[in-house]
Amino acid sequence: MHFSTNPNLNRRQAIAVCASTLATLGLAACGGSSSDSSAAADSKDPKQLTFEQGKLTIATGDPAWEPWVIGDDPNSGKGFEAALAYALADKMGFSKDEVVWTRTSFDEACAPGDHNWDLNIQQVSISDDRKKAVDFSPAYFRATQSVVVPKDGKYAGAKSCKDLASANIAVMVGSTAGDYVKDAIKDGSDEGISIFDDNSIAAQAVTSGQCDALVTDTPEAVYMVESGQVDNAVVVGQIPGTEDPEGTGVTLKKDSPLTPFVTDAMNALIDDGTVKKLQDEWLADYTSNVPMLEK
Repeated sequence: MHFSTNPNLNRRQAIAVCASTLATLGLAACGGSSSDSSAAADSKDPKQLTFEQGKLTIATGDPAWEPWVIGDDPNSGKGFEAALAYALADKMGFSKDEVVWTRTSFDEACAPGDHNWDLNIQQVSISDDRKKAVDFSPAYFRATQSVVVPKDGKYAGAKSCKDLASANIAVMVGSTAGDYVKDAIKDGSDEGISIFDDNSIAAQAVTSGQCDALVTDTPEAVYMVESGQVDNAVVVGQIPGTEDPEGTGVTLKKDSPLTPFVTDAMNALIDDGTVKKLQDEWLADYTSNVPMLEK
């Protein structure tokens, strides 16, 4: 690139000219990129809109619990959320080979900004606050919350929420469990609620005696007991009034161009009975025969 050596042009002016020229050239160079980006955003093919073009990257928890994902292996398509994710991908036009799985924390599933995934599925309850940070699919499940305690612990005979008022209760960070415990068991107080990064650590806290109980969604609570995630434990009951009114949804980055495709696909799976069929297949054993605590 050549610039004039006009002796009347001082050094500061020369720098300004250079900057102006480079900016003009930069804008010209970016023109095609901006147009391409706009075209992609308007695409009717979701494969043009994904994090990795032609692939659908789906995130789940680390670890991913049963019955949502069987054996912590989402690639198998076994477990309610793993199976649902593949059904959703298929409805959007992605083959099983075009689905790529990755892992994130629960917090990242609700975090604003760009991510290295397109969809995140790990029992994220839909709420107005979370909608400010991410987009949601239509709800695919409405869980209740249940209480897990050691069989030989002082709260094993609990029949009501009041019976648990003095317990130190473990919950996962960012989950709605803490809000339900605060409102239904702790009479609006945060005292006696211990927050952990994930439910596996919360389970260890109960096993070790650091906490008296754990609260999580009912299917996961049943699995934790059956699999021994909490040693010698029992689900004493569901917390009344905790059926998630908004439901659980797949998250996407805010204003994702994929959101309309995910919305249409999930609504189609709800309407044609696929979601109900998958619930019956994978969740029935984890939601029945759990008593309801008294208030």
